[in-house]
Amino acid sequence: MKAAGRSAGARLRDRLAASDPGLLRLTAGLRTVGAIAVTLAVLASAGNDVTHLVAGAMAAMVATFAIREKQRGAQAVTLALGLPVALVSVSLGAVLSERVLVGDVFFVVLIFAAVYGRRFGDRGTALGLIGFQVYFVALFVGASAGQLPGLWAALAVAFACSALVRFAVVPVTPSGLLLRLRQAFRARLGRLVSAQLALLDAGPDEMDKALEDVRLANARLHETALMIQSRLEEGTPDEPTARLVQRRIADAEIAAERLGLLLLSARSAERADTLTLHLPGAPAPEVGRLPGPDEATAQLRRDLRALRVLVVRTRPGGTSVARLRNRLLGYRDEENLPAATPAVRDVFRAVGETARAVMGLRVALEGPQDESDDSPATARSREELDAEDAAIAGEEAEEAEKPRGLERPTTRAAVQVSVGSTLAIVGGELLSSHRWYWAVLTCWIVFINTASTGEILVKGYRRLLGTVFGVVAGILLAALVGRHTWTAFFLVLVLIFAMFYTAPLSYTLMSFFVTAMLGLLYTLLHTYSWEVLVLRVEETALGAACGVVAAALVLPVNTDRRTNELLVTVLERLAAVTEAAVGQLSGGPGGDLLDKARELDQALGDLRSATQPLTHPVTPLRTRRTNARYVVALLETCAYHARSLAATAELLPTHPSIAADPRLRGAAGRTVRNIVTIADRVAEEDVTVPVETGPSIASLLGGDGTARYGRITDRVLRHLERLDEAVVGLARPLSVPVKPTDR
Repeated sequence: MKAAGRSAGARLRDRLAASDPGLLRLTAGLRTVGAIAVTLAVLASAGNDVTHLVAGAMAAMVATFAIREKQRGAQAVTLALGLPVALVSVSLGAVLSERVLVGDVFFVVLIFAAVYGRRFGDRGTALGLIGFQVYFVALFVGASAGQLPGLWAALAVAFACSALVRFAVVPVTPSGLLLRLRQAFRARLGRLVSAQLALLDAGPDEMDKALEDVRLANARLHETALMIQSRLEEGTPDEPTARLVQRRIADAEIAAERLGLLLLSARSAERADTLTLHLPGAPAPEVGRLPGPDEATAQLRRDLRALRVLVVRTRPGGTSVARLRNRLLGYRDEENLPAATPAVRDVFRAVGETARAVMGLRVALEGPQDESDDSPATARSREELDAEDAAIAGEEAEEAEKPRGLERPTTRAAVQVSVGSTLAIVGGELLSSHRWYWAVLTCWIVFINTASTGEILVKGYRRLLGTVFGVVAGILLAALVGRHTWTAFFLVLVLIFAMFYTAPLSYTLMSFFVTAMLGLLYTLLHTYSWEVLVLRVEETALGAACGVVAAALVLPVNTDRRTNELLVTVLERLAAVTEAAVGQLSGGPGGDLLDKARELDQALGDLRSATQPLTHPVTPLRTRRTNARYVVALLETCAYHARSLAATAELLPTHPSIAADPRLRGAAGRTVRNIVTIADRVAEEDVTVPVETGPSIASLLGGDGTARYGRITDRVLRHLERLDEAVVGLARPLSVPVKPTDR
């Protein structure tokens, strides 16, 4: 029973780690709720009234979520600086509340300064956020000059309680967070192998769902890999360790994705297109039973289950686990492959490569493992990993150039949100002289983490939708709670936790919980009414409209212009990764391929976010939506093959089955030129140079690409040819002419 309980607990932890990588959402919710609860307990024990309780609770929430630094020391400094900023802000809010014109002008100036402060990094962003939100708190509770001493005390208590919860009750160290992210990666990798196992057994009617599950599992695994990369420098003891973990994460991701692709190809009449793993809603290819003897299929099923055990097993020791590992790593040798068709044998090879990546990841994350039960194949894999580790440790990272001067978008955003807030103040005053600040708050919020008019429009629409439904929930909760103060505060804590837990998943859900919580706060302040909540919807709609108008008319960043700029960045980084990887595979000097690949992934993530206005379900431009989704999916396919080339290139010094081929540079030159041509055309429409097509990469090398698995003319050619096809495929949706090359 005890063992079973531990197993159930481990499964629960894996589920949490997979659904909430690093437990970031859970930690944010617990920290915020804990800070508010402790603040309420201290203030209530001191006999404060409801107004001071609400002000303290809101200040504790702001003091908790505003701090974004990763290092604990930096967090403490920002929190200490935030308290005087909050005291000044609440004082000005109380004093200027009776001076309408002066107060409104100061509010606009404060908004400009808060947004402009983002140029100074996380600390500037946090202090600006604290200044704005605490000024809003003063307006919300109707603070007056006579109440300031009590409000100062409430704010001091709130910041102290926030610090207590942050550093003592729910502490998060960079190394601890990275550990949880690594556990999340392992859990999501296990989910991907489970999805691939379902893909193996899916019937024709189940194929679309099975493929969608694999596609979703791939996307979530990649999301966790990017989160880990963003935390490596703070969570690892030194730079070589960070680079080693980064490399092993990339290896495992690429190997697992390639396993799914080969499995799909084995079940298809022809080799599956990589795009099927990256285009949402893409139909599954025609599939049948896995070709070859049934024994091979049954063995593959057992091996996928064994691979899943290797991934999710928290303790790698034990003879049974060693036997599983030895068997799977044996598939890296041709003589150990079962009798089956070439496509099925490719899947077994991919299982062996994925097992090797899992072992390398475990060594990088957990240190040396027990080698007493190693088979010769496992021992060779360990030797390869050790040699790669030594090569990675000797590399030096390049300094990334930071943007300067006018390249920072903070000035433009500050001017835009100031103009939008001015409009919101004027319109909000016309709607209500007492609740006008809701329009300003909405205008402020829709500008956060947005960079184009389209993004602001989508965010404003989502906030309005969440607010409408939240008003209904607020009415129901207020009716149920009545004047039971502590019941209302308890429900407020529940709603705040839900708000922070769902914020990264759905902005609409977050807005729903915020509005429902405000209905309860109005009840506590005895200012609740049906009219107040309806006014909340009207002010929200007004604020969103003012934000869109300001973004469209003041220093506008057109959605098309924004996406084109990001698209050019993605293409330039794709060309850089491809050229560097091919150069190294051709025998050229080594380079910092992992950092280049990470920069490509980050640029692609920015582009994916920027295209949300074009791909949103409510957009009336259906053709553009389809086109944007297709382009992003093609770019994700290109990025996958570029990452694979980079990972393979870094194996050259140590991997016995890979050798440099000088012919690759010339053969892949067409692909790099095509990427540059497309980037030039997107950046400047007058460019008329066409994209070239011609013979396959294999034929340019003078071969047919059928060399022994693992050699350069097989592993690399597969990725180069798929990359070449995907790049040419980008030409049509981006209106770039295509010209066949006479060869």
